[in-house]
Amino acid sequence: MRNEPHAPIMGTNDQTPPDHSRPPGPRRARSLRPPFPGRWTRVGWAALVLFGTATAVDSRLPLSCAPTADPACDAQERAGLLPVAHSAHSVSSTVALCGMLVAMVALTLTARRYAPRAPLARSGPALVTLELAATVWTLAAIAALQAGHDGWGLGVAQRLQVGVIAVWLGVLAVSLVRPTTPGVPLGGRVLDVRGRERVPSGSGDTRP
Repeated sequence: MRNEPHAPIMGTNDQTPPDHSRPPGPRRARSLRPPFPGRWTRVGWAALVLFGTATAVDSRLPLSCAPTADPACDAQERAGLLPVAHSAHSVSSTVALCGMLVAMVALTLTARRYAPRAPLARSGPALVTLELAATVWTLAAIAALQAGHDGWGLGVAQRLQVGVIAVWLGVLAVSLVRPTTPGVPLGGRVLDVRGRERVPSGSGDTRP
């Protein structure tokens, strides 16, 4: 082998053990802070940015009146007699809510997958379910008002929506400042610091 032209390269390869035979490096605390592996993470943070942007725009576009509480305002809105800012407010509110729902689902899935001990992983699914229920309630109440029925507790539904969002954001903040340790079993699997599945110590194998 010494006289062969590729002997130095082959010799180096022979002396370098494969990656799966090396012991894992020191484990570091992990959290939901970006950058974080996974498509759901990127979607979640992008949706959260969209929510913040739409909310900021929403605050600069106040409603001229309350169409759900004032029949005259509702009639003017249907006739297109209200200022453009009034209609833009409805659009920005819808965009903000959609962004928040996507962020809640995506980042909760991220926490469940990569940080199962984080507060968001434990309480996120219940908060997402409650927010979806409040959203359905709000839409049904608005439809009832437009059909000439009672409000079906529209104000309560909207307050519930805002309250759940506030609680979820608080849980997300706690999950960000309290990183969890990687390698926690999740559904019979163990994850390393890169979110890859790792066979428990002793087997010497790491699967992506």
